[in-house]
Amino acid sequence: MSGPIGAGGAVPAVQERAPSASDGTSAPAPSDTSTPAPSGTSAPAAPDTSAPSSSGTSAPASYDDLVSHALAGRLGPDPRTLRIAVAFTTSQAVRHDGRRGGYRNEVLSLRLDRAVGSCAVEPGALSEGAVEDCAGADVARLLEHPLMPVRVAALDAYLMHITPHTPENGALPRPLPAGSSVEKSRARAKAVVELLDVRPGQTVLVVGVVNSLLEALRSRGVPYIPCDLKGGRTEWGEPIVTDALAELDRCDAVLASGMTLGNGSFEPLREHALRVGKQLVMFAQTGSAVLPRFLGAGVSAVCAEPYPFFWLDGGPGVIHHYGHGHGYRDGYRHGHRSGRPSGHLDGRTEAAL
Repeated sequence: MSGPIGAGGAVPAVQERAPSASDGTSAPAPSDTSTPAPSGTSAPAAPDTSAPSSSGTSAPASYDDLVSHALAGRLGPDPRTLRIAVAFTTSQAVRHDGRRGGYRNEVLSLRLDRAVGSCAVEPGALSEGAVEDCAGADVARLLEHPLMPVRVAALDAYLMHITPHTPENGALPRPLPAGSSVEKSRARAKAVVELLDVRPGQTVLVVGVVNSLLEALRSRGVPYIPCDLKGGRTEWGEPIVTDALAELDRCDAVLASGMTLGNGSFEPLREHALRVGKQLVMFAQTGSAVLPRFLGAGVSAVCAEPYPFFWLDGGPGVIHHYGHGHGYRDGYRHGHRSGRPSGHLDGRTEAAL
């Protein structure tokens, strides 16, 4: 993925895909130039139980702060004592009936006991050696790995291991019905947008364009600004912006992909939301156990979707809401429209599901 957004950089494409040129932007390649996770040489401390958040621990000051706490053993078991049993990638190519384009998708996943942590990557960006390097490695070493996607997936696996998506840890399970990939995608999108709390006329910046999410916002009359790495135009002809930070002053709320973790773009979004009190809702296959840790620290709500993802199976599934007290106000529920166009993706940029 590209480097952090702003100054001409762009927010990553949606985490559940990395589309091909036939469908639009490719998901950005993970940045390996971001600051490495802090050294884990200090002795493990007692788990931090002060000021609990929905995930059961105090909200970290930043992503790097969360990694530091994990390495120091402040969140749970010493990560040096835990080893990744299985490392694998999930790669797919999809072309839905009724959609103009197709897309490709690749995700790195690491299994720690019963937990699986994941981070989306650019298709082909990870060498076979990188995956093999993860298998059998202790979590602490992977939290300091040179590759950002490995670091994110390792943190996700560790946090999933110690705080799985359960009601005791603040998660509200939301079942997804069985169906085609499009049907399940639309059901997922409906569950995601329910976490937004916007008034008529307020605009949502969508960071990581997903076809079904735009469709769900559009059906509710919610104006939005679609943002994705390669730009292009939506299926309705609206331009897709490429610099999320440049659009933050034009939006009232932000709906962002967990894939922002994989290129270092998450922190600028979180810091902005925290500074100005703006709503930031995350939809997460990448880092589904990481993002709930930031509730109350810039993140308003999370729709967490751990592996296996909805697009892998036609049967029923489940996603998890955190910070789930929000919903659409009556004006949107009854189809209020502000007059601003909303968007969808065209064959150049369709993200997807």
